[in-house]
Amino acid sequence: MRAWLHRTLVEMVPRDHRQSIRDLRRRQVVTSLFVVLGAVVLGLSLNIEPGSPWFYPATFGLAVVWTIGAFASGPLHLGRIAHTSEQLRRPVLGPILLGLGLAAVFVVGGLVVREMPWLGDQVRSILDFADEGSVALLLVITVVNGIAEELFFRGAAYAAVTQYPVVVTTVAYAVATLATGNVMLAFAAVLLGAVVGLERRASGGVLAPILTHVTWSATMLLALPVVFA
Repeated sequence: MRAWLHRTLVEMVPRDHRQSIRDLRRRQVVTSLFVVLGAVVLGLSLNIEPGSPWFYPATFGLAVVWTIGAFASGPLHLGRIAHTSEQLRRPVLGPILLGLGLAAVFVVGGLVVREMPWLGDQVRSILDFADEGSVALLLVITVVNGIAEELFFRGAAYAAVTQYPVVVTTVAYAVATLATGNVMLAFAAVLLGAVVGLERRASGGVLAPILTHVTWSATMLLALPVVFA
């Protein structure tokens, strides 16, 4: 377990993702513009009344914003992790297991938070969308937005930061999420952002962060309504 976590979150594999000063500046400008735009769209989407037909187009629109910003900024990479002393491979199973483990931690935390009136209400305000909408469609939205967010924050934004990219992208992700006005969402963004940021640092790509994020968010979508029932 310890060796697996070290490979997944700590050990940096060799990579050559060098970019020119011009390309770096362009990426920085593009990501700065899109992080503001994405925060605005996110805030609007989660301030729509639960059950409104506008919620689905707004959330899909947010995924489009993150995805366009990611690919407009420059090249993205899938990344690899160490398999043996001489082999590298695409990270698949490890990130999924990490996402499940992170979700389990949040579920335990949810059992505590539900007993706290204000914090519990913050979580329930998010779950209202699950109560009013189609679970299948919400699951699709959750997966699509998870992929788009990682393409942007651990792909484009991470590559745009020259110092402390894990910290900077985690803070940027949390600040963008705070546009919803929901403290619990921002808190979750900090913890999730730190984990997937370390995965990005170790693997050099977005595949591991995407798999962890999607696994975590899909599990939370299905588990939290049970916890807060």
